[in-house]
Amino acid sequence: MVGSNQIRLTNVSLVRLKKGKKRFEIACYKNKVLEWRSGIETDLDEVLQIPNVFLNVSKGQTAPSAELAKAFGKDKPLNDIILEILNKGELQVGEKERAAQLDRVHNEVISIVASKLVDPRTKRVYTTGMIEKALDMLSSNAHQQQQQQGGDHKKNTDAGSGTGTPATGDDAEAKPRAKEHVWTGVVTTKSAKSQALEAMKALIANQPIPVSRARMRLRITCSTNVLKQAVKASAAAKSGDAEGEQKAPGTVKDKILSYVEQVETQDVLGSEWEVVGFVEPGAFKGLSDFVGNETKGQGRVEVLDMAVTHED
Repeated sequence: MVGSNQIRLTNVSLVRLKKGKKRFEIACYKNKVLEWRSGIETDLDEVLQIPNVFLNVSKGQTAPSAELAKAFGKDKPLNDIILEILNKGELQVGEKERAAQLDRVHNEVISIVASKLVDPRTKRVYTTGMIEKALDMLSSNAHQQQQQQGGDHKKNTDAGSGTGTPATGDDAEAKPRAKEHVWTGVVTTKSAKSQALEAMKALIANQPIPVSRARMRLRITCSTNVLKQAVKASAAAKSGDAEGEQKAPGTVKDKILSYVEQVETQDVLGSEWEVVGFVEPGAFKGLSDFVGNETKGQGRVEVLDMAVTHED
């Protein structure tokens, strides 16, 4: 028989946050924490089983208000403390559940990456199996490097350089501080979309297999009487880079074409100009905003293919 102040742990997800030297827990419904964090669920009552903070949920041991005040600040309302734990805490899941969740995110990441990268020689996408192998190579390299750096760090600390000055010499110079795109594997704490982006950057930077980002195939249409208009100074300034090296194109037509990496067809149909071509996914928002703002509703951008898998 379960005691009256104890909670049956069959259908509960615990979220735990260490604050100060104490661990605080909240009891949530299974699956609801991730839905809350991804914005699918917005009603806190649907997420929390009990609107309280615990030191130990399974023992039904609630956190005394003095402990909460000490850890979170004395004027912080209980609801805000609950939200902080819910948003920043670590979701406690069982081994099976964690493995299933990791597997789900892993598969999603692989399929996003496989749909957006191509072999630049053939312009064809790789199979998910090939992408998976390439990412495995990167993560095992990253783990090896971490172990080596850990060993080097231990050697340095054993040598007792207690002054805290950075080590100089060949090793220090061989490692520039520029941000490297390292892939260490999938985690369950970040969205599949953001991890897929990291994975693509790492594959493109390290090239364990030849890859490049797939391009979007678009149709852009615009009224011919807008095309020859000069681009407003503000729009032109935005398109140039910070140093102003890139000379801003003069007309609306020039500006639209500057976004298109490869033109497939260009035509005038009556009073409408139409261009079909390929654009890097990263340039799509800029192009779309420019057409929306600059053509006063007389231009449109239409995505024909989200990721070009091959070109004939």
